[in-house]
Parts: sequence; structure tokens; C-alpha cells
Amino acid sequence: MCAVPLNAEQSLGARIAAAARQAAGDQPAVHVRIGLNYTAVLLADGSCGVAMTNPGGPGADAAGDCCSAAPRLRPLGGRPAAQLLELLESPLVVERAVGLACANALLNRPGSRDRAGDALELIDLRPQDRVGMVGCFWPMLDALRGRVSRLEIFEQIAEPDGDLLPARQAPEMLPQCQVALITATTIVNGTLEDLLRACSGCRQVVLLGASTPLAPRAFAGTPVSHLCGVQVTDAAQVLTIVSEGDGMRRFKGHVKKVCVAIAGDEPTQRGPNHDSKR
Repeated sequence: MCAVPLNAEQSLGARIAAAARQAAGDQPAVHVRIGLNYTAVLLADGSCGVAMTNPGGPGADAAGDCCSAAPRLRPLGGRPAAQLLELLESPLVVERAVGLACANALLNRPGSRDRAGDALELIDLRPQDRVGMVGCFWPMLDALRGRVSRLEIFEQIAEPDGDLLPARQAPEMLPQCQVALITATTIVNGTLEDLLRACSGCRQVVLLGASTPLAPRAFAGTPVSHLCGVQVTDAAQVLTIVSEGDGMRRFKGHVKKVCVAIAGDEPTQRGPNHDSKR
């Protein structure tokens, strides 16, 4: 299929949907599971994608929690995948989660540019780097602290708590970082675009987590340098885990971690104080 150029003026949600729509055809979603932690969509061809259901943040506050903000479009199962992709621009967090899970089912398939492994094995980290992490990825913390000079961690909290800073401080502090690690749940809560503007001078910006769509073309022209998500390898098990309200820890063994580099592996803009050498 010929690739259709994406509109740089569109929102990121619309660009992700446009990239996924090229692979959707007319196939339907067979199952849609909206769990307490994750949402999963299984397509007719057996492909499965996941996204965080209710990640918190400004978008979640506006829409309510996942119990009170149920999808308006029902039934979801049996609808064309292309129709579910439209939910990526819904005002409701839970509907955006369905749209993103559907996009991930279409986009997160094996490809020639995929590199299996954890993000920290593949990205360029330097001893002098200051790293901003939006969304706390606990298993990465010890490894990061041993490789960089400073680590700022932003979470959805009202006040600083130990090593965690309130997410509202991220736009102010990310411009001082050389590397930004951003959870893809920011797509669902609607904060990603503001965060990307804040880290436009970073040497590397990595979008990561199970919600990440592996769609390099959707992020062309943004500061994002790497997309690190998952490919579902056992859809039946993942659907069960989602239905039981569990998440990433139980996904282990049923998903494969994969990273894709954006073309050139370089951000589109740099701040004056950031090292451009490779």
C-alpha cells in the first residue's frame, strides 16, 4: 500500500490514527476489553494492541474516571477498526484509550526497523546527561542513576514526594535536560504535545511504555527520536490479564519489547547548550 503523507498541522492523535488507518482495511475489532489499568483491542486478523486506560492528568480530570466516563460508542466489538481509530480525538480519556489500543494493534507489528530490547539498551546516554522522566518507570531507575549525572522524575502527584516531582513542573524543567523519557500514556491524557514543545532542545526524546504506537511517520518533525513499545505475542493471555485488572508486570512473557528509531535518530531542533556530536 502506498504511504499517504501525514499532515503536520494535525494533532498527534489524528496523525497516529492516519498512520494506523492505512493498515486497517475493512477488518473489525473482534474484542474490546476496558480494564482498570489497561485497555486491549483484538482485531479480526489476530493482531492485538494495548493502552493505559486511565493514566490521570489534566485530560483525565476533565473527563472523569474510567468508571464514570464509559464509552459513548456501543457496542465496541464488531465495529470497523477504522471507526475505533476516530476515538483517538475523543474528549473522553477512556475512548482515547480504546482508539490508541486499536492503533497499536495495527501499528505494533514486526517490521524491518524494529530492534528488540529495553530502551536503555538502545538509546544514547552520556555521563554528563540530565534526564527528565515523565511517568515513573521504577525498573529503570537504578540503571539510569548509574549512567547519568541527574535524573528528574515527574508523576501525577500534588506535591514533591521523595524523588518524585509533580508532573506540572515538567514543562518548566524539561528544557534543562539533554534526554527526555516520556510515558506514552501522555497520548491518552492529552499532555504529550505540550511536553514535546518543552523538550524540543533535548538531544534524545524517547516515548516508551506499552501504550507506545510504533509509528515513526506520525512523529516525524517532532523532537521524538525513539519509540519504545510492545508487540503482543499472546493475545489470549493479554486479553485475560486486561480483563482481570492487571497490567505490565503480568504482560511479561506475552509481549515483546521493541524500539523503533525515528529517521536520522536525531531531534529536529536543538537548544544552544546541547551537544550535537554523535
